[in-house]
Amino acid sequence: MAADSEPESEVFEITDFTTASEWERFISKIEEVLNDWKLIGISSGKPLEKGIFTTGTWEEKSDEISFADFKFSVTHHYLVQEPSDKDGKEELGEDALPLPMQDLLCMNNDFPPRAHCLVRWYGLREFVVIAPAANNDAVISESKCNLLLSSISIALGNTGCQVPLFVQIHHKWRRMYVGECQGPGVRTDFEMVHLRKVPSQYTHLSGLLDIFKTKIGCPLTPLPPVSMAIRLTFVLQDWQQYFWPQQPPDIDALVGGEVGGLEFGKLPFGACEDPISELHLATTWPHLAEGIIVDNDVYSDLDPLQAPQWSVRVRKADNPQCLLGDFLTEFFKLCRRKESTDEILGRSAFDEEGKEVADITHALSKLTEPAPVPIPKLSVTNMVHSAKKKIRKHRGVDESPLNNDVLNTILLFLFPDAADKLADVFENRASTSAGNNPPPENEDYNLFSQFKSAPSDSLTYKLALCLCMINFYHGGVKGVAHLWQEFVLEMRYRWENNYLIPGLANGAPDLRCCLLHQKLQMLNCCIERKKARDEGKRGSMSDRSPGGASGDGAKGGDHSGDNPDKEKEFGKSWESWSDSEEEFFECLSDTEDLKGNGQENGKKGPKESVNLKPEGRLHPHGKLMLLHPGEPLYVPITQEPAPMTEDLLEEQSEVLAKLGTSAEGAHLRARMQSACLLSDMESFKAANPGCCLEDFVRWYSPRDYIEEEVIDEKGNKVIRGELSARMKIPSNMWVEAWETAKPVPARRQKRLFDDTREAEKVLHYLAVQKPADLARHLLPCIIHAAVLKVKEEEAVEDISSVKKIIKQIISHSSKVLRFPSPEDKKLEEIIAQIMSVEAIIARARSLKAKFGVEKCENEEEKEDLQRFVNSLLEQPEVSVVGAGRGPAGSIIHKLFVNAQRVPVPLEEELRRSGSPEERRQGVQSEFPPPAGREVILRASVPRPAPYSKALPQRMYSVLTREDFRLAGAFSADTTFF
Repeated sequence: MAADSEPESEVFEITDFTTASEWERFISKIEEVLNDWKLIGISSGKPLEKGIFTTGTWEEKSDEISFADFKFSVTHHYLVQEPSDKDGKEELGEDALPLPMQDLLCMNNDFPPRAHCLVRWYGLREFVVIAPAANNDAVISESKCNLLLSSISIALGNTGCQVPLFVQIHHKWRRMYVGECQGPGVRTDFEMVHLRKVPSQYTHLSGLLDIFKTKIGCPLTPLPPVSMAIRLTFVLQDWQQYFWPQQPPDIDALVGGEVGGLEFGKLPFGACEDPISELHLATTWPHLAEGIIVDNDVYSDLDPLQAPQWSVRVRKADNPQCLLGDFLTEFFKLCRRKESTDEILGRSAFDEEGKEVADITHALSKLTEPAPVPIPKLSVTNMVHSAKKKIRKHRGVDESPLNNDVLNTILLFLFPDAADKLADVFENRASTSAGNNPPPENEDYNLFSQFKSAPSDSLTYKLALCLCMINFYHGGVKGVAHLWQEFVLEMRYRWENNYLIPGLANGAPDLRCCLLHQKLQMLNCCIERKKARDEGKRGSMSDRSPGGASGDGAKGGDHSGDNPDKEKEFGKSWESWSDSEEEFFECLSDTEDLKGNGQENGKKGPKESVNLKPEGRLHPHGKLMLLHPGEPLYVPITQEPAPMTEDLLEEQSEVLAKLGTSAEGAHLRARMQSACLLSDMESFKAANPGCCLEDFVRWYSPRDYIEEEVIDEKGNKVIRGELSARMKIPSNMWVEAWETAKPVPARRQKRLFDDTREAEKVLHYLAVQKPADLARHLLPCIIHAAVLKVKEEEAVEDISSVKKIIKQIISHSSKVLRFPSPEDKKLEEIIAQIMSVEAIIARARSLKAKFGVEKCENEEEKEDLQRFVNSLLEQPEVSVVGAGRGPAGSIIHKLFVNAQRVPVPLEEELRRSGSPEERRQGVQSEFPPPAGREVILRASVPRPAPYSKALPQRMYSVLTREDFRLAGAFSADTTFF
């Protein structure tokens, strides 16, 4: 029994070899991925067209697999092509080579300017790469490399996939790949050598040919011909005679206005350094047979001037310093500052000097005493320097952020009406500069409505440009705070002295513009109302004669001055009352007048009302007659509705929304909204004694008075009218307002628009703005100005790609800037787009200067050079028509010659390069040693035996100063081997 039990115990120790190992699972995962991507079976396609690697579309798919716990990424790179017809597949016999092997011998796409490195080295249109998933992971040991290579070989054999599979080995920066491609009875091995130090025997063509022939080991005695493609790349870095045309700005000449790039009101443009750092000239010999060219360690036939193909690429400077981009970036940084103006300049800049602790009675006496309008000479000297005195008081004379010259220049630019002129001359200029001229209707001018900025001829726009320049050149945020402080003081000065602000359109605030612009327009409205009121006050003091027509009479009123008791009242316009609200509302103390005008009893009968004197008439309506008295209907002088900025509108809508939906809330909301209606009704009653609600509705809202033809008792057709249905609703707001309205002309009504209060609110709003708030308000204006500047500069260069980018910038900006608080990230994107356009235009100018486009006298050559320069900007590599003998080629040759030797006079240069012998001797000095040598060797050779199928062999070599690489694809017949 003991003997029997021993074998039974050994059964449990048997290893089950049917369980898959990690390696087998890894191979299985590779096969699964190839199946999922449908890479199984015979690959078919059309022969590659010339240049398709550059012009075609490359796509890639990725997946992730793992070997035990080591993760790999699998990526399929392929050129998108039209699917070939099915007949092509049927024509492929069993002996046809896989498509990748045919691509190895294709010469149409050697040295593509922009492609994956494996495409450049092997000329493949499709391949799969397996690489460590993490950037810091690497397959370094030889055993692991062989294991991976075995894995892909088994996977290819199992699936019948004809797409080449590569494995990335060593560190990623070395770009080392090994791979394999299998077909029916054939296999291609992809191998690679990468060295830092170049062996001397491989620095020339003969040495590379030796290694290629040794590697393919052809058993045939006359070796089949080897086809060669050679490219030498020369780098030009020293532009000796071609200085960068953009001169750095002369800051000292700013005030004198000598430098066009720094005039106030204009943004600078252009790169401060050459945006083109290098020019790479590639000289190519595309199809050479072995033996035609000699290139060894002693002598070389590879003369760049004799190369049949030249192509050029330019290397752009990384983030060149550009003036416009710097201006925008620095101004945008202001948006992130936290300090207030007071913190930057020290103590409150807006306190009046010597009045910090003044008694409150001063303020009361100022309100009650009459305020005569001063008419001094308005000059820059008068309007500037209270803020500067404040700064000097605390920090010393020389520490003011802006000196007087710069400040005066800016203020004269912003307020051109502030020159030393007499007051009457100023009055004329102020009225014309307030925006009476119609704005130009063009696309560029109307950009402000898309960007929500301000018109390009407005004060706000100019202020933004000045602050941007001050921020960059004159003291940064301190200079900005100083200028803003002066600007606010100037606004208060103009309000107090009735001087209109120049550079603003007349009328209510334009809600299409930025809030700051609306605030300035609001202040201008206030100044306009106050100015009219003060002028009316002066007029009432001079025109006191009984027959004098002023106030309403001057506006077309229909009353006379027969009653001497009313002279005082008629002499005043409705705007002629003082700033105090109480005084304005209750100044009429003559109760007899009030009684006489029916203000004691607003519900007098029609007969009594007809006896009232009409007041506040503007002109007869012309068509309408009053229904009951039958007299002509007069259009009354009415108060203009109060202008509103967008923040006031939002505030008002919030208040109305908070009233709720209750009946009481709805009634209160309606009353608040009907203030203007009530004012117009009172004016209408005063102008048309004896009128009724129907008369008012016929004038004010004709749609609410419905007229129809009816036949009366006598059979005549007559027109009868009645109020609309909504006017007949019980407790209708119009009926209520009409009943409460008294016949009061506009000049004696409560002001709908309290200009004094609104002006003080605007001035306070301006005074408390921090530099960061200011920058936020004005950033749309700066972006607007930058776009206009870019468009202006592009019009000179005419670059199609830039036109498209500008359209994208305008579209993007109009979406972002339309909202009140755009995100910083989106603003940065807009600024980056503008900077990229500036860099492109700067590069175009740099290349035009280097290639002498403007100096070229031959029109055809000039056009060719212009096209060549534009192509260099838009394409990765541009072929030179005529190689070294064309117009562009000869210029490039001269550039290299000038960089290689001391410049000589033109006549001597032409004489020296006259004969071929002299030119041959000068070749070595005319071009520097090539920065890169690329060689592609191809052959179709039977391997491994003489009777094997002739298969494609290819070796690519690249030699630079610090790098040497050999990439070989060697095919072999596996039918009997």
